[in-house]
Amino acid sequence: MQDAALRLKNLAEQLIGAPLPVRIRAWDRSEAGPPGAPVLVVRDRRALRHLLWKPGELGLARAWVAGDLDVDGDLYRTLDLMAGFIWERGEDARSLRESLRDPKVRAAIRSLVALSAPFLPPAPPPEETRRRGRLHLHTKRSDRRAISHHYDVGNDFYELVLGPSMVYSCAYWESPGSTLEDAQRDKLDLVCRKLGLRPGMRLLDVGCGWGSMAVHAAREHGVTVVGVTLSQEQAAYARKRIAEEGLTDRIEIRVQDYRDVRDGPYDAISSIGMAEHVGAERYLEYAQDLYALLKPGGRLLNHQIARRPQADESAYAVDEFIDAYVFPDGELAPVGSTVALLERAGFEVRDLESLREHYALTLRGWVANLEAHWAQGQRLTSPGRARVWRLYMAASALAFERNRIGVNQLLAVKPPQDGAAGLPLRTRDWRDR
Repeated sequence: MQDAALRLKNLAEQLIGAPLPVRIRAWDRSEAGPPGAPVLVVRDRRALRHLLWKPGELGLARAWVAGDLDVDGDLYRTLDLMAGFIWERGEDARSLRESLRDPKVRAAIRSLVALSAPFLPPAPPPEETRRRGRLHLHTKRSDRRAISHHYDVGNDFYELVLGPSMVYSCAYWESPGSTLEDAQRDKLDLVCRKLGLRPGMRLLDVGCGWGSMAVHAAREHGVTVVGVTLSQEQAAYARKRIAEEGLTDRIEIRVQDYRDVRDGPYDAISSIGMAEHVGAERYLEYAQDLYALLKPGGRLLNHQIARRPQADESAYAVDEFIDAYVFPDGELAPVGSTVALLERAGFEVRDLESLREHYALTLRGWVANLEAHWAQGQRLTSPGRARVWRLYMAASALAFERNRIGVNQLLAVKPPQDGAAGLPLRTRDWRDR
């Protein structure tokens, strides 16, 4: 009788119609596959049941988060080798039904069912959240729940992953050899310079996180700041940090939805890594709300991840793994759509800078931090949650490197009546101010 690894390899190749690019190590310690390739470890038959009951990315994610599926070797290389099957061969319901008409595919699935016995539906890992349907999407209550799922997992865990800067967005790297701390400081200062911050100005930081932007802007550029977040844990951490910096007279942190901010006008608004949570249906409202909160001539810096446009935008579907485990209800849009909606709201978009390669470097830095303190990371949150973050950040680094997604800083101005935007005549000279 064939050992489990060889059976799995043969069945996988029948299903995908191509040689498997990785080795397989099964629960019976058998191995099969290309020598020297990274090893995909199937620790338990339950991994097969996850895949059979939920074919595709979500089934793989459940098996990974539960610890039934693992990688022995370089995670980046393994994900790169598997990318063609995870991302590029993703099947919709129609193509899946068509493939099931193939007798060889049906036979392979029957063999997998027999190998996975007992064929019972495994419970999803406790780290998984579920969508509540489009009627409940991006209400204030659902957004509060989604933000809590992602951010209220322990400030100590985020300190371990992000490092002392506590900045959870793309850094700005002078070179790949720079430190993560230096790159995050340079990103915050780049945002401040693009916004033209000067002493006496009033800044609104939307999605203020753990207060890093607010502290930097107040301390280094002399502004007063209102930061808003939906995370209780972030707000508590930011307030403590601000008190330790002696900046309580210049920074106010609120647990508040951006839609409820009513004390404008502000001289400038920063929105760094927050707009991905807004959603396509609410994005124009988001842009209009920020426009209303700015004084004429005020600037908005919108720092946001973007996906590539599709030929059929109506067919766009959210990433199942990220929606279930990382950013519930998060949505990415092409950068062109974001520019159009900001301009529909009344903004004049004056500058767009792509930081795609910078985010890949940032994510690799975060993964390195987590892997260097793996046992501690699991203790600070949960083994499943730590596995979610490691997979999510490593896969995202590759997605940025391979140009599957990007990230952009958009500088927009609320035009005054006389049309004077207040920016330097020569493009990007404002960076050196």
